[in-house]
Amino acid sequence: MVVSQGAHICASSHDLRDPHFQLVLRPVRIAAGCWIAAEAFVGPGVTMHERAVLAARGALFGDAQADTVYRGNPATAVKPRGMRAD
Repeated sequence: MVVSQGAHICASSHDLRDPHFQLVLRPVRIAAGCWIAAEAFVGPGVTMHERAVLAARGALFGDAQADTVYRGNPATAVKPRGMRAD
């Protein structure tokens, strides 16, 4: 896994219905071979499956499928990662 400069991984939020605005924990899962590029944001409760990529400044709020590249805000799948054979 690679997490580039300025990226944010956010594993919590707040309950907007609670008058005390209590913290709600939602773990983030990042599998082997993933890349979270510069200044990207991974939101609470997200799972990035094996070798998924989130492009620079992307904002991921739903799960990322394996071997898929995501970009934008909100991030959407744009292409398969297409790993090279050595």
